[in-house]
Amino acid sequence: MIKFCSLFSGSSGNSLFLGFESTRILIDAGLSAKKITQALCSIGENPSELSAILISHEHSDHIKGAGILSRRFNLPVYANTSTWQSMESFIGPVQAHNKQYFVSGEDFKIGSIAVRPFSIPHDASDPVGFNFFINGRKITTATDIGHINREILGYLEKSDMILLESNHDVEMLRVGPYPWHLKRRILGDRGHLSNDMAGKVVAYLASLGTRHFLLGHLSKENNFPELAYETVSNTLFEKKLAIGSDIYIDVALRDRVSRVVEL
Repeated sequence: MIKFCSLFSGSSGNSLFLGFESTRILIDAGLSAKKITQALCSIGENPSELSAILISHEHSDHIKGAGILSRRFNLPVYANTSTWQSMESFIGPVQAHNKQYFVSGEDFKIGSIAVRPFSIPHDASDPVGFNFFINGRKITTATDIGHINREILGYLEKSDMILLESNHDVEMLRVGPYPWHLKRRILGDRGHLSNDMAGKVVAYLASLGTRHFLLGHLSKENNFPELAYETVSNTLFEKKLAIGSDIYIDVALRDRVSRVVEL
């Protein structure tokens, strides 16, 4: 049985859990080690039994607790070379045997889980999303995406389940309190995916067979769960795709543990 749970997903911090058999992976660690530890325990997982921490990119909402967790529980941390170079001074010392490197676009294995990191457009050194191949299933996590292109869609296609960014409502962002330079960054090609674009991507992937979707990385100031869900749902309705029978959609909560998904 595959076990997946969003512990936290949003502009305030991100951390996901994926487990199969004896392999347990933490995807990003963007909150305090204490909060992540408490979240893991709340879903029946012992942080000392984690197999690894995977890092998508070096922004603080993805790495804040990585160093402390690694030192406290002797955990390997996986990231590509550019991300390691950008984050190392922020997460503190990690023992040499726990500094693990992957290459974007090249598959590797952690225990019983095969991992494929793929490049995404975001304003970081070498940011990635992840495909996970487990017992004939494909699970994908893809957030912090400035825009969607054919290459990214290729990595997302035919996932059994996907956590996809639905960061902001464009109008809320435009009229909101953020300074213009920050609005421009979020709306740019290396910023974040909007609710409208998430809806289009979900509809496309659903037409190819993906059935389980989790909308993630919602902005605290420029979005809220009901709006993200409604926007994506409306797009599916227009495409005559029925939520609940054809497709299952949930929203990953920004500040607390979401529903555990078992496949």
